[in-house]
Amino acid sequence: MGSSSYDSSVYSARIEHHRETHTDAFTHTAAVLSGATAAGVHESLDPSKPNRAGKLIRESFDSDLHPTANSIAVLFDVTGSMAEVPRLFVEALGTLMQTLTREGFVSDPQVLFGAIGDATTDRAPLQVGQYEAGNEMDAALTKILLERGGGPGYHESYELGMYYMARHTDLNSLTKREKKGYLFITGDELPYNEVKRHEVKQVIGDSLQENIPLPELLTELREKYEVFWIMPGGTSNWGRSVVEDGLRALFGQNFIKLENPANIVELIASTIGLMEGKDLSEVGSNLVAAGSNETRVTAAADALAALAAAKNLTGVGTDKVARL
Repeated sequence: MGSSSYDSSVYSARIEHHRETHTDAFTHTAAVLSGATAAGVHESLDPSKPNRAGKLIRESFDSDLHPTANSIAVLFDVTGSMAEVPRLFVEALGTLMQTLTREGFVSDPQVLFGAIGDATTDRAPLQVGQYEAGNEMDAALTKILLERGGGPGYHESYELGMYYMARHTDLNSLTKREKKGYLFITGDELPYNEVKRHEVKQVIGDSLQENIPLPELLTELREKYEVFWIMPGGTSNWGRSVVEDGLRALFGQNFIKLENPANIVELIASTIGLMEGKDLSEVGSNLVAAGSNETRVTAAADALAALAAAKNLTGVGTDKVARL
């Protein structure tokens, strides 16, 4: 809800605790696997439940502590092999927050984490946290259920997540300053061709008169967010043309292939930096200053070459970091 500040030392202590005790940072997943908790969405991430203010919405609002909030949402595909991506992300979350705040990519970042499955088969087809400015985002991320399910064919229910973000989020950056939020979706399959009204009713609780075609939903979503699709390597459909061509047709230069998913934090930070007007050289230097390494920064720059060229923000230099 944006009323606290991020402390990287708290984050680091949490990660170190799980390493020393050999426990899973994804505490809800661990509880489900052990049988201590019933399988399903954690109550705090249930899209059909109201937020702490009693509203069925996720708010990214200005506050005295964060007067110019900037909204950043990351929705992870947690089906099949894609469930490893959130684990990689949690290891490097501190680098993202240091880059966004200390290096000045955006003012007052507020981050929302969520997860997407398949509404035809999964027990947790949609999980959505709150926008948080402090270490509450760590807890939200680790309450995601890594279900590893998924549906048939080359589709998952990404469109349900898009629907929720379009109709159940409220951003002060947009309403007060006409500045869109950033939405990153990770996935290696395609959205279904329409939002199905019975699935929306079942998962979220909204009553729709009819299904919503995907192109219509994307138009609505893009009025609120800059939308990016990240396809990580090492997953089931990497290199499968029917999926990649379909996603590229939907997202254009905002469809980004990332060969090594371990570099996803650098990729997201670099994308935001580019969109905020920094060139790849400046972005790379900032990431290194925030604790990233040259290899990861280079990989992020390579994945963003098309987007940087489109914005004429490629940067110059001879060594790898300068080239970034």
